[in-house]
Parts: sequence; structure tokens; C-alpha cells
Amino acid sequence: MRGVVHLENEVIENYQRDEKMMILIFAQWCINHNLDPKQVYEQAYPNQKNNTALNDAIEHTVTKEESDYIATDTLLAVLSMFGNEELAFVISEMKKG
Repeated sequence: MRGVVHLENEVIENYQRDEKMMILIFAQWCINHNLDPKQVYEQAYPNQKNNTALNDAIEHTVTKEESDYIATDTLLAVLSMFGNEELAFVISEMKKG
């Protein structure tokens, strides 16, 4: 039974690590497009004004000039993998206009 618990813990840890990476990709994409990640996030999730994971990710972003290019389609795919459909919708609408 301990093997199953270990495997479950490993799956949870991997998901949490990947989720942090998704948030960092979102934050960096915003920086690269001269957008405030907190403002974009609040458009999608107005009831979640102080997101600790987002604040942590913003601290790890780099300047637009230092960053690698992040395609909007890549960001939208990553957001969809984690069920952030509202945020993906806001970004899609921003890129249309």
C-alpha cells in the first residue's frame, strides 16, 4: 500500500510543479506583451484578487528583452491543459482586439 501512496504523492508533486510552470509562462507572456499579469488574471477571475502563486511567478519573470518568445497559441494550450478556460478566453479576446 505504501507504493500507491508514494505514487499518489509523486503525481501530486508533479502536477503542482507543472502548475507553477504554467503560471510562470502566463506571467512571462504578459510581461512580453506589456501587460500586467495581475490585471489580466483579475479579468478572468475577479473574485481572486490576491493569488499567491501568481505573485510568486511574477517575482521569477524576466524583462521582455531577456525572455524567450512565448507564442500565444502555446500559452492558450498550456492554460487549457490546466482548465484555465476563463483566462484563455480573456487572452484570446485581447489578441483579437
